[in-house]
Parts: sequence; C-alpha cells; structure tokens
Amino acid sequence: MSFRLLAIGDIVGPNAVEYIRKNLWTIRKKYKIDGVIANGENASEPNGIDRQSAEKLFASGVDVITTGNHVFRKNTVFRYLDDEDKILRPLNFPSSNPGHGDTVVNINGYRVLVMNVMGQVYFDNPPNCPFEAVEKSLNRYQGDYDFSVLDIHAEATGEKKAIAYCFANKISAVFGTHTHVQTNDAEILDGHCAYITDLGMCGATDSILGVKKEAVIYKMKTKMLSKFDFAEGIIEFNGAIFEIDTDTGKGISCEAIKIKGDIK
Repeated sequence: MSFRLLAIGDIVGPNAVEYIRKNLWTIRKKYKIDGVIANGENASEPNGIDRQSAEKLFASGVDVITTGNHVFRKNTVFRYLDDEDKILRPLNFPSSNPGHGDTVVNINGYRVLVMNVMGQVYFDNPPNCPFEAVEKSLNRYQGDYDFSVLDIHAEATGEKKAIAYCFANKISAVFGTHTHVQTNDAEILDGHCAYITDLGMCGATDSILGVKKEAVIYKMKTKMLSKFDFAEGIIEFNGAIFEIDTDTGKGISCEAIKIKGDIK
C-alpha cells in the first residue's frame, strides 16, 4: 500500500486562496491524493496568514498548513496558531512564540508527523538551529507516527539539501519552500526520503514571485521602498506529489507538478 501526499508551494495572496477553493478537490481526485500540505504564509493581504484564509484552505481540502518567516505578520493570528493543531509555524522559532512547529495528524487512518522548520542562511535575525529542532521532534514523537514529512522554509538550496540528507533515513518526504521558484530535482535520497528542493508557488503567473512586476523592478532599480502588491491574472499551481510506502515509511517517488489556470 502507498500514501499519496500533495505538497503545495507558497500560496501567494487571496486570489491564490480562491484558486485552491475552486480547484483543489478536483486536483485531489484527478491525482488520487490522500493528504495535502500547503505553505500558507503569504495567503492573506498584504502578507502573512490570518484565521479566515487558513480556514478557507482547510475547507478547500488542505489537511495541514505550514508557514515561514512571514507567519507573525498579523498579530490577530497568534491565538489561532496556539489553538489550531493543523497550522504550523517554524519549529526552530523560540518556544515562547505563539503556535507550534510540529503535529501528528490522522489522514486516512495513518498517523502523519508533519514538521516545519526555517533555514538560517541569508535571513536577518535567523532562527535557532533547524537540525536540532528536527532531531528533537523526531525523538519526542517516536513511536507515535507511521511516517513523517518536513517542510524546510529556506532561501539557500544547499541548506535545504543538507537538512534533508541529515535526516534522509528518518523522514519519508522532505520539500523546500520560500523561493517561489520550482526546482527540477525531485529524487529519492539514500533510498528512503522523497525530496524536492523547492515546490514553487501558487500565485499569479504574470508576476515576479506572485508580486506585481513593476513594484519589484522599481525597488531593485532605485533601492527605494516599494509596496509589493499581489499580482492578478491566471494562477499557476506549483507543488509535488510524494508517494510513501505505508509498510516501510519510505518515500518511493516524488513528482513535481505545475498547472496553469483552472484544472480541466
């Protein structure tokens, strides 16, 4: 038996959330998906995530929401992060921060440990060590899950791969988020861990990383502050489908997917 997991790249803005609402159940059916993890840290306007966006994603077929460096942009979400087990902030943030960075969810009768960490490289005020955070989580839940999944929200590709290789014999599926650019390196690490460096994004195709092109270009050319409004238009859906052997917990396949526009 195998478990088919869909991981969705960074959801960028309310239009992308609406795309998920309209299309995710169809995508789940078409690709025979058992469970869905989505990175939602950019889901709400003008940035971050709020309760309304999160609950719309859950109602649309997302089982677990992961996040990253923008998770605390809205202080109205702090209580929700504490109360809702299925939305995660990076595990390697200080323990005094709102929310939690790991959870075990029951999906189709399987106990799935989902972990979310943030990288340290190229970030101002980087979080604590992601390696230590993952190791502690695996030890804390030992014996209480059937297989495990990790979202590494990081800028540096080498850092993502280092974390993945470090835990390749312990984690079933590892994927990277944050860059909004899908990588072409889906593979199985050490015969056990299904892996891709970055899922990409769910956001407007005619954009720079889901943001209006003009705003990004202006900031880069002038070094002046520029408001990064979400772009509009056709949405592209980036992610990856992981297949996990339910008997061994090994990741046996990983396939990147990219869909432009509504699913047919």
